[in-house]
Amino acid sequence: MVRYLILLLFMIFPFVGFSQSKVFEISTNLGKMKFKLYYDTPKHRDAFIELAKEGYYDGTLFYRVIQDFLIQGGSKSSRGAAPGKRIGYGDPDKTVDDEILSNHFHKKGALCAPRQPDESNPFKQSDISQFYVVKGRVHTMGEIDTMELAVNRPIRNKIVENIMTPEVREQLKQLKEEKKVTEFRELAQEVKDKIETAYRYSPGVLEFGEAQREAYTTVGGYPDLDGKFTIFGECISGFDVIDKIAALPTDKNNRPFTDIKINVTVLKD
Repeated sequence: MVRYLILLLFMIFPFVGFSQSKVFEISTNLGKMKFKLYYDTPKHRDAFIELAKEGYYDGTLFYRVIQDFLIQGGSKSSRGAAPGKRIGYGDPDKTVDDEILSNHFHKKGALCAPRQPDESNPFKQSDISQFYVVKGRVHTMGEIDTMELAVNRPIRNKIVENIMTPEVREQLKQLKEEKKVTEFRELAQEVKDKIETAYRYSPGVLEFGEAQREAYTTVGGYPDLDGKFTIFGECISGFDVIDKIAALPTDKNNRPFTDIKINVTVLKD
């Protein structure tokens, strides 16, 4: 009976979970984009929705545009800014604690929060008074492998240096010269295990998961930023608008010569 009731409820309300998704739309003079906000980044989600409802982002610009990288906007200093003026200053009163999660990454269309550099912002607090959308580019699998190697090789080399000390090397050499095969293999395996354990738990090791590799080699993105900024949503329609904005000619400050005005409408909250 219980199973029947559960099945009946599921049949009547099959999409109840999906209907609760928080969705908003960004309208620009080059078209519209729709985004969904993630539930596992609630601080960013709620702060963004609150500001959007207040009209905080309306009339601001996509003021920083870099092809194969990102489009960034929302800063109040961009509203009504004169042509050529450098803009994009954040609002220190609109910061949010970081929610950097490994399951979200900088694929094309990712909605992200900028922040101040680590030197002045060690806790990586986000500036939710503005946002950026990833454009990126499509990478080859070889490029992804190279990115991992560039980060991980120095980490592994340092671990090897710390564990494989001159004393350990001399000990291995002596066992080899004395033809003590069993002792040599045991010590070599012990050293190897220590290196692998230290490497496995070493902070900073870069390893792209299957989903990341799939996204970066198909739709594209900007993997260099993974783990450094909070990603709190993603584009669900209007990818062509991202492309149009990213392709605009810009000045020396990466501001488009043509103003791209933003209007944010919350569709589902």
